[in-house]
Amino acid sequence: MTNYLRFRNGGGLALLYALLGTLCKTGCGQIRYSVPEELEKGSFVGNIAKDLGLEPQELAERGVRIVSRGKMQLFALNPRSGSLVTAGRIDREELCAQSARCLVSFNILVEDKLKIFEVEIEIKDINDNAPDFLTEELEIKIGELTVPGTRFPLKTAFDPDAGMNSLLNYQLSPNDHFSLAVKSVSDGAKYPELVLQRALDREEKKVHQLVLIASDGGDPVHSSNLCIQVIVLDANDNPPVFTQPEYRVSVQENLPVGTWLLTVNATDPDEGFNAQVSYVLDKMPGRIAQIFNLNSVTGDLSISQSLDYEDATFYEIKIEAQDGLGLLSRAKILVTVLDVNDNAPEITITSLTGSVPEEATAGREIALINVHDRDSGQNGQVTVFVLGNMPFNLEESINRYYRLVTARCLDREQVSEYNITLRATDGGSPPLSTDTHITLHVADINDNPPAFTHASYSAYIPENNPRGASIFSMTAQDPDSIENAHITYALTEDAFQGAPLSNYISINSDTGVLYALRSFDYEQVRNLELLVTATDSGNPPLSSNVSLSIFVLDQNDNAPEILYPTLPTDGSTGVELAPRSAESGYLVTKVVAVDRDSGQNAWLSYRLLKASEPGLFAVGLHTGEVRTARALLDRDALKQSLVVAVQDRGQPPLSATVTLTVAVADSIPDVLAELGSLKPSADPDDSGLTLYLVVAVAAVSCVFLAFVVVLLALRLRRWHRSHVLQASGGVPAGVPASHFVGVDGVRAFLQAYSHEAWLTADSRGSHVVFPQPNYADTLVSQESCEKSEPLLISQDLLEMKGDPKQLQVTYFFLNIIKNSYASVVIIKL
Repeated sequence: MTNYLRFRNGGGLALLYALLGTLCKTGCGQIRYSVPEELEKGSFVGNIAKDLGLEPQELAERGVRIVSRGKMQLFALNPRSGSLVTAGRIDREELCAQSARCLVSFNILVEDKLKIFEVEIEIKDINDNAPDFLTEELEIKIGELTVPGTRFPLKTAFDPDAGMNSLLNYQLSPNDHFSLAVKSVSDGAKYPELVLQRALDREEKKVHQLVLIASDGGDPVHSSNLCIQVIVLDANDNPPVFTQPEYRVSVQENLPVGTWLLTVNATDPDEGFNAQVSYVLDKMPGRIAQIFNLNSVTGDLSISQSLDYEDATFYEIKIEAQDGLGLLSRAKILVTVLDVNDNAPEITITSLTGSVPEEATAGREIALINVHDRDSGQNGQVTVFVLGNMPFNLEESINRYYRLVTARCLDREQVSEYNITLRATDGGSPPLSTDTHITLHVADINDNPPAFTHASYSAYIPENNPRGASIFSMTAQDPDSIENAHITYALTEDAFQGAPLSNYISINSDTGVLYALRSFDYEQVRNLELLVTATDSGNPPLSSNVSLSIFVLDQNDNAPEILYPTLPTDGSTGVELAPRSAESGYLVTKVVAVDRDSGQNAWLSYRLLKASEPGLFAVGLHTGEVRTARALLDRDALKQSLVVAVQDRGQPPLSATVTLTVAVADSIPDVLAELGSLKPSADPDDSGLTLYLVVAVAAVSCVFLAFVVVLLALRLRRWHRSHVLQASGGVPAGVPASHFVGVDGVRAFLQAYSHEAWLTADSRGSHVVFPQPNYADTLVSQESCEKSEPLLISQDLLEMKGDPKQLQVTYFFLNIIKNSYASVVIIKL
């Protein structure tokens, strides 16, 4: 043993067997090697890459791997050298016991081609086990009357090695009374027997100590010793004898534990204690002593553990019959195990593809499976198929391997995942079956563009919205998945009012939420037309467009704007003239106002907020006309102050006020006469004030002449526009155009005429009623009043309705002229 270990550690034996390993190929796809047992882990077995026609680096690239049904993997692939190596220590005796040849079979799978190669490796025996008696001492009792030449069977030694390495011979230590005889039987087994050479004399020596040496034929030779103690007894010269040397029985593998199999019997011609026979199982390696139980008294053989045909189909049991003084005889029990259909088929998924692209054609490989049934015969015949109406087929390969392939093209939008059930059924009665499940995902391709839920969208937002506020959200759906279904939103580049559309609106590229980048004003922007694009993240990306109309809703954010009377720029208060002869309902003046809002927010109403003499004047609710509520009396004050409020109908309503000063007199001289009748002032500065008034009237007259010249020049430049307006019916016949005021396209009569009108910022046609004219708003002499000649405005004022700046200039000059004539009255009052 010491020499063997030295030789083994030196690696000489391993190297010798490795060099003697042979490789041959038989049939299609079969490879054979031979390798000695007890090699270190990683020892070279064969150049599998060369035998497969591959380079070493191709083993990993092409998915070459070992496929084995065993619980223990004995061999492995070295991807760097391309060789087949041992995965651990291999014990031939553990794998094959004492079989003449020890073969280990497994399959090599080339995964990318789905090819299977059978590999068969023969495990060569080495002398790594010494013979073993399984006991250290043996006691033999021999009667002193035993005649020389009597043989006594001895315990046999067991050597798990095979061939020349197994048990070869026995030797007995030198002595005077005994010799050794070795009996060989037909199966090659050797049984040592102790032969009495000389008669024993108990009185001379009671106990004889012998040593039986068992050795094998290996190199180096291994041996073991059995100490034999011979006790000399009196007269028991007949051993038990079995009724037959071999007992045979056949049993099914599914017998319950404790089932009786057979009864053995041995007889002893001696009498009394020497004839009492006991039965025992001979000491044997393995699990035989654990599986079977032999009753020592009755000789009944029964099952201690369950039998399994797949583990062992045949058992050889050695038994002994021993009498009271130790004489024994041997026999064999041969047990044959019969197969029953107690194993369901096994389905092994050797290779699996977890997902298949939806554009894959029919015949695309999904999995490689192997079916196996541990039963034999008809019980081991297996059929396998796909359950349900699935678009998949099974194609048979070699050695019970099957390929699972697609039967047609798949569509992920219809079915994104398949749960495939494979069923394997054997041919037993009743048949047994096994199901296995495979989950297959259909990989998506970008074959669907995003789709909006509506063909177009409309959004409504109030004006004056906060900047950055969310105004609308739109969502597109993509039936694809993952990146192909990830949608980004964008606005198509466009311009609005000369600026990029992105200055007004932005969109969240991930959520599709639109945000206002500025606060919208209904009076400037009424609506926006956008084109939103939804694009997925596929390769190539797909997109779709949808139109979005954004409408700005009007809010009441503009207070009424009073056009007439305007506030004089010199700080004075405008004066309206009302004759004392005016009756009830006399039109004194008219308040003209507009609202830049629209709809109900631009509907205006007028009311008299405050008056110095209540009940004297009234204001039209919708017209803004200031009329006398009763006839004027002499006791009425010369100066009347009115505060008129203009209010819209928005929520909340907005308003504006204007203060009117009305002078109650028939003419300017009357106003001056009434002022002159007042007590003169003792202030010496009054004369200077009169001088100032004269200069002011002269200056105003010059301004008026310049204004008339400007109006004549405008008339010559725009004379053709007046013809267009008359032809279109914009000015009623018979009414002087100078009596209209245009603001944002709205025509309004000056206060010289009584009229009713709805004025809005976007109105192009107003309802107007024309009564007879009066001249109460002009500061002229009594003679001019008799001639009914008011202070008129040139028709060019009408033509300036499209130019607000020119219109404001006109009003400015009118107010200067009018207020200048009334300045005398204001100062005196």
